[in-house]
Amino acid sequence: MTTGSSSTSRPTADGGGISTFKGQERALRADRLGTGGLLLSVLAATAPLMVVAGVMPTTFAVMGIVGQPLLFVILGVVLVLFSLGYAEMSRHVHNAGAFYAYISRGLGGTAGASAALVALVAYNALQAGIYGIFGFEVSNLFATYADVTLAWWIPALAAVAAVGALGWLKIDVNARVLGVLLVIEVVLVVIFDVAAIGDPAKEGLSLHAFNPDTLSGAGIGTALCFCIAAFLGFEQAPVYAEETSRPHVLVPRVMFLAVAGVAVFFAISSWALTVATGPSAIVGTAQKESAGLLFSLTESRLGGTFTDVLHVLFVTGMFAAMLSFHNVVARYAFAMGREGLLPATFGRTSSASGAPATGSLSQTVFSLIVVIAFAVTDDKPTGDPTAPVLHLFTWGGNIGALGVILLMAAASLSVIVFFVRRGAAGAQAWRLVTSALAGLALLVIAVYTIKDFDVLVGAGPDSALSWLLPGIIGLAVLVGLVQGAVLRSRRPEAHAGIGLGNEAFQLDKAADSTP
Repeated sequence: MTTGSSSTSRPTADGGGISTFKGQERALRADRLGTGGLLLSVLAATAPLMVVAGVMPTTFAVMGIVGQPLLFVILGVVLVLFSLGYAEMSRHVHNAGAFYAYISRGLGGTAGASAALVALVAYNALQAGIYGIFGFEVSNLFATYADVTLAWWIPALAAVAAVGALGWLKIDVNARVLGVLLVIEVVLVVIFDVAAIGDPAKEGLSLHAFNPDTLSGAGIGTALCFCIAAFLGFEQAPVYAEETSRPHVLVPRVMFLAVAGVAVFFAISSWALTVATGPSAIVGTAQKESAGLLFSLTESRLGGTFTDVLHVLFVTGMFAAMLSFHNVVARYAFAMGREGLLPATFGRTSSASGAPATGSLSQTVFSLIVVIAFAVTDDKPTGDPTAPVLHLFTWGGNIGALGVILLMAAASLSVIVFFVRRGAAGAQAWRLVTSALAGLALLVIAVYTIKDFDVLVGAGPDSALSWLLPGIIGLAVLVGLVQGAVLRSRRPEAHAGIGLGNEAFQLDKAADSTP
């Protein structure tokens, strides 16, 4: 029996005998998140103000589709269908690796290894991309309100440091930070919605934006790509499963609350934009105002002070999203390290806070390198000085969105295979049907995302970026498959443990305690 700090040699994820780490180092601390804390941590990644002020005007302007509110309703239905199977899976699998753990349980360890690398790349891209627009907006705030010229990369690097520091702290501290910022954002957007509905344009309270006829045209698929990015974050609930007291209850509850809440909130807010300008004018106004659309509408209805506060909350909302994605990346890295897909040091937590310290540090270093790389590009004396900032945001955001869409589609298939193999196809029949429908819809969106990637990132149709950027996700898929195949051939113990997460640790602990 193991005692004190002694260790027992055992077969592990790397196929050899190593020391068994203390429990607190190989398992995330439980009972740290309730429904409220988990919901706030998940919803913060959606950055509601960033979506309303950034994604919605861009979708109206670029795609010219008035029916964006209806798109949010349609996507809400698709993601609810996805969540029915995904949430049921969360009752059986509790792993900070979420997506890849689910996929490995259904489709095997090799597919799980591929999904793990895709998730790590996708969420890192999403996280790093936001630093670009964050730095740009903060520099604009300094120029507008303090008459100070500040290079965008200075606040971006400061944010990298702040997020990295918070990543080392307890998650309940992070939940409070995220929660306060999120609630204020939502309240301000709701105030705008009420003001827009109370003071509509000359067309009145028109519901034309919910008319299916507004969705005709070749841009529907690409518009869906824009809009689905607004939902990213809800799927993160299972990542925190190990840190809740009742994951089989809390995770499904939070997922459905998040999807339903986001769909309704964004549908109403995008409709409010059409009401404020008039459905016939929303596309032209968005093309003229771009990301300033929301702020110009609040200026005329709610005054300069409200708009100034909105500008500040726009920035803090992005910070909340960065912090949320940072937490997710750190936990994916932790899960991968624990199972031999990354070096073992990633699979240890901080003894002080219980946070996945190495994963947090690696994500901070990655973001630091990316921001510095784009800052160096920005220092060139010729060209558009905002280009590196906008490229960082659009490139990172769309690479990440593509990766998560593909992961959701694969997870839908995995749910079906998982329950069929367990002999539960009859009992779970309706969930298998909803997973199949959601998976097909997500695959269609993924195809449009790849097909129209040049539009999504603002590149020309003949630009190499149209295949290089989505190729990053494709490369992650292939490298992950190779890693999984190698593990299966050379270290079958590691391959067999992919996706087991804390369950494998509990089995190991029980085995180590046997006389």
